[in-house]
Amino acid sequence: MKFKKTIKLILPIIMGTLLIASCSSDDDGSEPPIVIGELDSTTYQLNSVANPDIDGTAKVIKNDDNTVTVELDLQNTPSGGMHPAHIHFNTAAEGGDIAITLGTVDGSTGMGTITFSTLDDGTSITYEEILNFDGYINVHASADDLGTLVAQGDIGQNELTGTSKVYALGSVAIEDIDGTATFKQRKNGEALATIALNNTPEDGMHPGHIHMNTAAEGGDIAFTFNDVNGATGISNTNVSKLDDGTDFKYEDVLAYDGYINIHVSAEDLATLVAQGDIGQNELTGEAKTYELGSVAVEDIDGTATFEERINGEALATIMLRNTPEDGMHPGHIHMNTAIEGGDIAFTFNPVNGATGISKTNVSTLDDDTEFGYTQVLDYDGYINIHVSADDLATLVAQGDIGQNELTGEAKTYELGSVAIPTISGTATFEERKNGEALATIILEGTPEDGMHPGHIHANSAAESGDILFTFNPVNGTTGISKTNVANLDDESDFGYEEVLTVDGYINIHLSADDLATLVAQGDIGENELTGTSKTYTLATVDVPGISGTATFYERASGNSLAVIELAGTPMDGMHPGHIHANSAEETGPIIFTFNPVNGTTGVSKTHVELLDDETPFNYENVLAVDGYINIHLSADDLATLVAQGDIGANE
Repeated sequence: MKFKKTIKLILPIIMGTLLIASCSSDDDGSEPPIVIGELDSTTYQLNSVANPDIDGTAKVIKNDDNTVTVELDLQNTPSGGMHPAHIHFNTAAEGGDIAITLGTVDGSTGMGTITFSTLDDGTSITYEEILNFDGYINVHASADDLGTLVAQGDIGQNELTGTSKVYALGSVAIEDIDGTATFKQRKNGEALATIALNNTPEDGMHPGHIHMNTAAEGGDIAFTFNDVNGATGISNTNVSKLDDGTDFKYEDVLAYDGYINIHVSAEDLATLVAQGDIGQNELTGEAKTYELGSVAVEDIDGTATFEERINGEALATIMLRNTPEDGMHPGHIHMNTAIEGGDIAFTFNPVNGATGISKTNVSTLDDDTEFGYTQVLDYDGYINIHVSADDLATLVAQGDIGQNELTGEAKTYELGSVAIPTISGTATFEERKNGEALATIILEGTPEDGMHPGHIHANSAAESGDILFTFNPVNGTTGISKTNVANLDDESDFGYEEVLTVDGYINIHLSADDLATLVAQGDIGENELTGTSKTYTLATVDVPGISGTATFYERASGNSLAVIELAGTPMDGMHPGHIHANSAEETGPIIFTFNPVNGTTGVSKTHVELLDDETPFNYENVLAVDGYINIHLSADDLATLVAQGDIGANE
């Protein structure tokens, strides 16, 4: 810390001087005493060295006779001690010869004062030159022990401004060793670099360097630090030039494309004890993590984390669980979604099987297109991690990234069995960040060697309709199909929100050669059933033994699905059905026509949206209709009723 003040000669001092002069006796012939005035001062901090309890200040005073006074004031010095002090050339981190001898600090008072106007070699020096001096102060334990320092501090142009930057140094080969590298700005624009490591061995001396590029890339040595002393974990180095003589000051450190390596010893530079990116490669704290799911090897999965750098680039860290000790697993970002597949766009450093980790700097794609942190977040891509360079076809982990990331929003539709009672399942649509969707169909009971085509059709399943969208086939062995959903087959936009409102249904077919046989089916979008329903009884009429129910299921659109289920119908019968106006007792004209009841199954399913005259007729209208249902023996014998029941207002 620096304190500076200017004290002008004030009137009392002037008057005091005049008074002394005027009181001198003409008879005694004595000269009047000389009074030195303090014009300006600066105070420098002296930090503890060998004894953490001893520290203090050095006050440098500008005198009105062009001399300089230095007042040393130390705390907690031992009584009786005498501590020689000097101003040295250079910074304390560099060391240098003695420039000015400051006398001795009295341990009993902690004080020492000296006035001078020259260096020890006779070169004149002024107060202003001290303020710009390239030097530092050492206070020693004693004249017999100059090697032990009790206090020390940089002065002049080497004074610290109070501005600093701290970089984290993470552990590498030895888990317990980590720390920081702090760069403190000096008045002259240079820097004091202090490396402070935790848990270094007492007898260790650990070389340290700034290297070019990021730690993930590696690079040549650019700057050499003083070794870290294992006993203290500390290294102090002045930073003014790179090893090649290029200027390298505090501001240059903050913008440098580099990283720090701290080595285990000069004899073992290959083993790193701590490492960290600095300058423009520093991480901002912004990060994005993507999940990497298992593929061919069930136990291997993990994450890919992209951390933003100050320069806009990114550090990509892939972390996989359960990789084999001797494995090296290539990884890439590919174009498109994982379901679509695509060419390699970016290559990661391989994942080390022993650690499960890969670290890669991300700045450009393999074709040198700019590709930093922001581009990663919006990229249309996915990550593949392969079993080995010799077996790229086998994937151990995979995950969508960027705009293809899943938001967590999802919608699941039931797929009921049709021709094969044991096959059923679900279709789940998961929203992507870009508004598209990942469709996952999961069926139970599919045959091992089957491949089952699937489609979204227009309208409800009860109505049927043309194919709108084609899924990737369901693999019978796994029962799974995954498809990216972005466009209908006619290229119309069709993302997650469109799926939720589509007037459609899903059909899953037995095979490409037998599309007529359905293994699963379900309404989706606006045709989804809400769970609300109403069941009416259909009683026997002309044919004893035939009776059942008519259930109306509300759809998300507000319309309904009508399911008529009769027991006792003949195997080959087809039984027309209608809603008539009025009650069954009153009778009335037909207002709505159902799909015929299949005698073999006893079931009819009909979408209910409009009356036969095109009047809207939704679920709520069904509940309030003044009507009844008739089920007829056949289209040729409408006069014979097999079942009947009042509905709506007539229930």
